[in-house]
Amino acid sequence: MESFNALLASGQYHDILSIIKGFRNGAVYGAKIRFPHALVMTFLFRSGSVQDKVRFIYKATYQHSRNLAFFVTIYKTLMAVQRNVKGKEHNLDSFFAGIVGGYIVFGKNNNVNNQIVLYLFSRILVGLAKLAVKNNIIPEPQNTFPVFAAVVWGIVMWLFRHNPETLQSSLQASMTYLYNDSEKFNTFKNFLWHNR
Repeated sequence: MESFNALLASGQYHDILSIIKGFRNGAVYGAKIRFPHALVMTFLFRSGSVQDKVRFIYKATYQHSRNLAFFVTIYKTLMAVQRNVKGKEHNLDSFFAGIVGGYIVFGKNNNVNNQIVLYLFSRILVGLAKLAVKNNIIPEPQNTFPVFAAVVWGIVMWLFRHNPETLQSSLQASMTYLYNDSEKFNTFKNFLWHNR
C-alpha cells in the first residue's frame, strides 16, 4: 500500500490517475444525486408494485451514475490528449471535450438525460448572463428577479393550460396534480384525504 501511495503522490501518472478518479467521482456523485430523488419521486408519484418501483429506482440511479462516470472519463481524456498534443490547454479545449462527451453520453433522449440536460441548460443561461455582465457587454440589471420569476411562471402556466403536451412529462404530471386534480372532488375523502 505504501508503494501505491508513493506512486499517487509522485504525480508520475497524474493524467491517467485523474481520469480514473474522475470516473469514480462521476459514478459516486451520480448515485448520490439520483438515488434519493428517484426514491422520493417513485414512491410519491409512480404506480406499480414495490418490486417495480425498486427496479425503476435502481435503473435510474445506475443510468445517472454511469452517464456521469463516462462523461467525466471522456472529458478528462480529451482534455489530457489536447494538452499533450498542443503543449498547453487552450480556451476552447473544454468546449470541444464537452461537446464530444455530451453527444456520446447524453445524446440519447431519455428521462434521466433529459432532466440532466435541462438542469444544465437553465444553469448555463444564468452563467452566460453573468458572463455578459462581467465582460461589460450588458449593464448589471437591478431587481430583475421578480420580473424573471413572473415571466417564467406566466409562460409555464400558459403552456400547461393551452399546450400541455409540449411540457416534459414529469412537469405535466406535477402541474396536473396541482391544478387539474384540485378541480375534482365530490366527497370529503377525495376533497382532503385522497387526491382522487
